[in-house]
Amino acid sequence: MATVGSFEAKAKLSALLDRVAKGERITITKHGVPVAVLVPPASEGLADRHRAIETLQKLGRKQSLKGLSIRELIETGRRL
Repeated sequence: MATVGSFEAKAKLSALLDRVAKGERITITKHGVPVAVLVPPASEGLADRHRAIETLQKLGRKQSLKGLSIRELIETGRRL
């Protein structure tokens, strides 16, 4: 992860944003102390979560409790 001082970040914000848009993470420091991190938006992670939820829902439709109630399953799990 790249580190940039606050003065340089102010002067080169547009260039830093271009780098972040390409996936880079950049730490901004003030007097050598990290105060912020520029990161790409997490929208890709959101799409992955939606895909995972859809996959779990499809899997759930194919499964059966074979006549057991949720309560019975919980009690069985506690005994194991």
